[in-house]
Amino acid sequence: MNFLLRFIVFCFDPLGLGRRFLVRPALNVGWNVYDRVRSKADEKVGTVRELVLRLGLIAFAVVLIIWLAVFMYAAFYYIYMPAISHTRPVHMQFKTCLETSTPCTFPHAHVSLTKKQQLLMVGQAYKVIVNIDMPESPQNLELGMFMVCAEMRDYDSLLRGHSCRSAMMRYRSPLIRMISTWALSPLYVLGWKEEFQQVPVEIFSRYLEERQHPITDVYVEIQSQKIQFYTVTLHIVADFTGLRYIMFNWPVLSAIVAISTNLFFILVVFLLSWYHWSDASWLHSLQIKYARLTNTLQSGAGSVILSSTSTSSLRDDDLLSLDEKSDIDDVGGGDADDLMVEKSLDKHSQHGRDAKDALRQRKTKRTDK
Repeated sequence: MNFLLRFIVFCFDPLGLGRRFLVRPALNVGWNVYDRVRSKADEKVGTVRELVLRLGLIAFAVVLIIWLAVFMYAAFYYIYMPAISHTRPVHMQFKTCLETSTPCTFPHAHVSLTKKQQLLMVGQAYKVIVNIDMPESPQNLELGMFMVCAEMRDYDSLLRGHSCRSAMMRYRSPLIRMISTWALSPLYVLGWKEEFQQVPVEIFSRYLEERQHPITDVYVEIQSQKIQFYTVTLHIVADFTGLRYIMFNWPVLSAIVAISTNLFFILVVFLLSWYHWSDASWLHSLQIKYARLTNTLQSGAGSVILSSTSTSSLRDDDLLSLDEKSDIDDVGGGDADDLMVEKSLDKHSQHGRDAKDALRQRKTKRTDK
């Protein structure tokens, strides 16, 4: 097959001019174009991958920052906001009388809130309310006013609060009762509504919990023997003020403001951290400054040591010069001074050699004169 293909090519181009000047240049141009296209495609694929990676990292950072802001607000709300209310049933007890249908003692009850742990938040004011469901019976309508008392005690049965409040049923005239009864009679017949009134009695308006003496028990007493009721419940409701009032009454607005504030500060911290840690030139400059500081300290310490040694050596040289001066004075004249200068120059640095040569030239000139 290869021989046949070569033979056909030889028949069309026996001298090889077409292959040399047409085929090979065309193939080279084609391969070059192919290589360029392939390299550009590889570059584009690399840039696309890098772009996708960067977009993924940015999306992950944005989602992480948003969830962090939401988590911070949720944690703050859970820690800062107490439970809105605590409801406990009140099971009234009394002694019955055989002679009459009314109780012989006041109805009273013991309500256990918790077992030694702290139920209420310290520093938060609470309202303690006793709700009494009273039927609109003739006996209750003739009852009039009555007293409701409550005592707050801790786990050591120590009295932490006592209060009594008066209460009575809402008055309605016979005409209003008759009209409402006729209007709501289908509901009464079907059992969807009952003829009773709920009488709320606010025992404590602003009760504050103590950290050392948490409230665990509440004692409730209704000071009336003729009262009739269906159920009695105890409600402890938080009386919010300030920031808690805003967070409770406008939860959506407070959440938007708080989460936006958290996002702002987190983004500022994130951008500053990225700006500082992405460029390490400040760290390199800090290292250079530290090296310069250490070098200056070392050079200063070395200069102090050299100055102390030079002063001591100079003092020794001065003593030697004084001893030698007495011997040189016998020589006399300018030659004595020249010898003194020569000896001092010999004991000092390398720079004194040039001065010594100049001194010798002065001597030769004097001898010539």
